[in-house]
Amino acid sequence: MNGIISKNVNSIEISGIRKFYNKVQNYPEALSLTLGQPDFKVPSKIKEAIVDAIEKNRTEYTANAGIEVLREEISLYLKNSFKIKFDEEEICLTVGGSEGLFSVFGTLIESGDKVLIPTPAYPAYESCVRILGGKVINYELKEDFSINYEKLEELIIKEKPKAIVVSYPSNPTGAILTKEDRDALYNILKDKEIVIISDEIYSSLSFEKEYYSIAQFEDIREKVILVSGFSKMFSMTGLRLGYICAAERLMNGIIKVHQYNVSCAPSIVQWGALEGLRNCIPEVEYMKSEFIKRRDFVYKGLVDLGLDVNMPKGAFYIFPSIKKFNLESEVFCERALKEGKIAMVPGNAFGSGGEGYLRISYSYSMETLQEALIRLEKFIKKI
Repeated sequence: MNGIISKNVNSIEISGIRKFYNKVQNYPEALSLTLGQPDFKVPSKIKEAIVDAIEKNRTEYTANAGIEVLREEISLYLKNSFKIKFDEEEICLTVGGSEGLFSVFGTLIESGDKVLIPTPAYPAYESCVRILGGKVINYELKEDFSINYEKLEELIIKEKPKAIVVSYPSNPTGAILTKEDRDALYNILKDKEIVIISDEIYSSLSFEKEYYSIAQFEDIREKVILVSGFSKMFSMTGLRLGYICAAERLMNGIIKVHQYNVSCAPSIVQWGALEGLRNCIPEVEYMKSEFIKRRDFVYKGLVDLGLDVNMPKGAFYIFPSIKKFNLESEVFCERALKEGKIAMVPGNAFGSGGEGYLRISYSYSMETLQEALIRLEKFIKKI
């Protein structure tokens, strides 16, 4: 049957990240630095809390928004750790940050609505918007992957978008939002009729002393939606628990999409996350300190190889330039996989702004990273 799949779905592809990860399966001897998945174990107290929830038969539906005590704890965590204020009634637990994003886009977007999305950026933003019939308008980032504010303001005036996606700490670049950048973004957006979607899934892995977010401004909170979660924070990617924060006028719509999509987030995982917020923050801090060591090691290794690269200040990705090799990012990564037995994600998987770069995830052990840099050096000498 021709046309059985919607044109919107046909207009997108499987994520370039997963596409390249899947290729690695054909090269069992290859080292993969493709996935954004911490190699740390879920903290034992979280596992015990999940088992305890099963034994206590806490396996029924929760409220659509999630268990109230967890939403209260998230509210406290955001306020105390990041100076971000949302009450428990303004928080909804989701099936990972991914469902959170889709529920937000599904609430906002009608056919033809324009959404500003950075490039390079996590590919799900563009795909979700296209599935829903929206129009993607990319905004440029500078060479250090901060926002080009002059061009952004010009785009907003010209295109009149319904929403803008802001993503810091960034996948794939590891960039963060500085105080100056946050304030500049606020000054551009505060008087505009535009919804701000701030993806802060890597907030717990920001390496600087102070954390800055567009969600910290009280006077624009009515048009800010924060999406975050526990996958990276507690190394529980497969347990699928995220959350959305939004003022009541926005949450009233979001909860409808969330309800008809999934009803509620997994009950037992919610109890695990509650234990995590109460008693496992030291483990998060330890994980962050280890990522900083790995970041420093990989950054020095890439610089020693002569690559142009910015020092990441959050998440666990580094995004070196490969423009000097005059190879498209996909060609470079294909050859690195076949000839060098090292798998990395081509920059074009993150949009047009990622061409000429590649993403390396340093969420792997130091031993893996050491061997990977040796293989990368040998491959670069070949070409």
